[in-house]
Amino acid sequence: MRFGINTFLFTSPFTTESIALFPQFKKWGFDSVEIALEDASHIDPVTVKKALDDNGLVCGSICAAMGGGRDFRGTPEEQKGAMDYLKAIVDLSPVLGHPTLIGPLYSAVGRADLVAPEDYKQQWDTVVKHLRTLAAHAGSLGVKLAIEPLNRFETDFINTCEQALQMVNDVNESALLVHLDTFHMNIEEKNSANAILKAGNKLAHFHASGSDRGTPGNDQINWTGIFDALKQVGYTGDVVIESFTPAIEIIARAACIWRDLEPSRESIAIEGVKFLKKTVAL
Repeated sequence: MRFGINTFLFTSPFTTESIALFPQFKKWGFDSVEIALEDASHIDPVTVKKALDDNGLVCGSICAAMGGGRDFRGTPEEQKGAMDYLKAIVDLSPVLGHPTLIGPLYSAVGRADLVAPEDYKQQWDTVVKHLRTLAAHAGSLGVKLAIEPLNRFETDFINTCEQALQMVNDVNESALLVHLDTFHMNIEEKNSANAILKAGNKLAHFHASGSDRGTPGNDQINWTGIFDALKQVGYTGDVVIESFTPAIEIIARAACIWRDLEPSRESIAIEGVKFLKKTVAL
C-alpha cells in the first residue's frame, strides 16, 4: 500500500513547472503523487516522469477535472468534450507509468438535480455507452479507470459504492473499476467499511479525507475500521490524501471550502500521512 497526495491541495492548474513540488512531497513521506490534470496539454509527460523518478516518487493516479463542458450525460458538445479530454489523458498515461485515471468520470461536478426516473435511465444508458468506449481504449493501453461516487451536493448521478458497482457491471470492461473516498462515504454510505467490503476486488483507488475534508485523523471517521476493511479485501493500491483549502480559489469554490479547515496546507499533508502510516501499521 502506497500513500499519495493530490496536487489540488497546492496548485491549480498542475503544469510541467509544478514538478517543483515533488522534493517536498518526498520529504514529507509520500510514495506517490496524484496529479490533478485539468488538460493533457498542461504537461510534458516525459519531463514529469523524469522528475518523479529523480525524487523516488511515482504517479499512481491522475485525477480528472470534470468541469463545465465535460459531461457524458450532457449535451452532445459536452459529451464530446468529456471524451476528448479523458482520451487525451489516457493516451499520455503510459508515459507516466500507467497511472489510474480516477474521479467522477461520468459527469460534470456540481450537476445535481432531481430528474424523472425515465430521464435518469436515459442518462445512465448514455454514460454506459461512453464509458464502455473509453474503458476499451484505456484497456488497450494497459490503463485502468476508476469511477468515484460523489456526495449528493456534487452529483445526483452516482452517490454510493453500490451505484458505482452497477455502472462497472453494466459497462462490462475489465479496465473500469471503482474509486472510493472517505469524505463522500461519510455522507452517503450507511457504513463506510461495509462499502469497501462490497467493492471488494473492484476497488482500484482510495481517497483519504477527513469527515470535514480536512486532515485524516483529525476528524470523526472510524479509521481503524476503514483500514481493517481495506486489508480484508486485499487492497494494495494507493491511499491518497485529497483535501482542499481556500488558497486555491477555483477548487475551493467547486468543493465549497469557505474556511480554513486546518492550520495550513502543509499540516494537512504532513500530519495526514503520518496518521495514515501509523494506522495501517496497527
